[in-house]
Amino acid sequence: MASFGENLRRERELRGVALRDIAEATKIPSRFLQALEEGRVDVLPGGVFRRAFVREYAKFVGLDPDRLVAEFIYAHGDAQPDMPVESRRPFPFGALAVAVVILLGVGLSLIHSSRGSRPTRDGVAAPSMPSAPAPERVYSPKVADAVAESGTPQGLVLTLSARESCWVSVQVDGRDVLNRVMGEGETETLEATGRIVLSVGNAGGLAFRVNDHRGVPLGRSGEVKRNIVITKQNLPSLVEDAPAGRPDHSS
Repeated sequence: MASFGENLRRERELRGVALRDIAEATKIPSRFLQALEEGRVDVLPGGVFRRAFVREYAKFVGLDPDRLVAEFIYAHGDAQPDMPVESRRPFPFGALAVAVVILLGVGLSLIHSSRGSRPTRDGVAAPSMPSAPAPERVYSPKVADAVAESGTPQGLVLTLSARESCWVSVQVDGRDVLNRVMGEGETETLEATGRIVLSVGNAGGLAFRVNDHRGVPLGRSGEVKRNIVITKQNLPSLVEDAPAGRPDHSS
């Protein structure tokens, strides 16, 4: 039976994700991530920090954080046992720095997600409006206005279709709008005014269309493709059924 760490590594490799990618995104040192996969939990700081590392790892590769934390606790326990005072060593500075970064990130998230009441001119606080849930599709206002007026998209409309389970990351006009594992049969539609950047961990498992034109094959099954830039100018080279002629450089 595979160990907890072996299961972690298998899920990560299935999605074509490198340890350095997780380290860069979560600010957790690569040596701690490698220790998780190798089952060397004695290298990690104890208690809440271990659970935080597992949770951030799970979020990045698209696994259920709560389930993964529960499996980690079942396999390795929840914290290091207390040591006698005379045998305790100073807390490593590197681990302290990681802890500060994680706690700072949690604090900023709480500030942005639950702002208090906002003052009015009379000094009386008015309750803030609840945040609307994130929509499944990302619409750019300029594109939406153009579609409403003309009935046809004036920017870029990208439709993703997962033929196999694959990790997908998308930037729309410079904003990160998608970073997750799409299951077989799932679709996503994203819109942009000028630029889309696509990365995929299983190129052969993802099909796409841009402005209703079928996209070219991205690669083989299991192949990782990163930073595929899609614009109106290079669109003819990325789709199979684009109309003949020179690319439109007017926009």
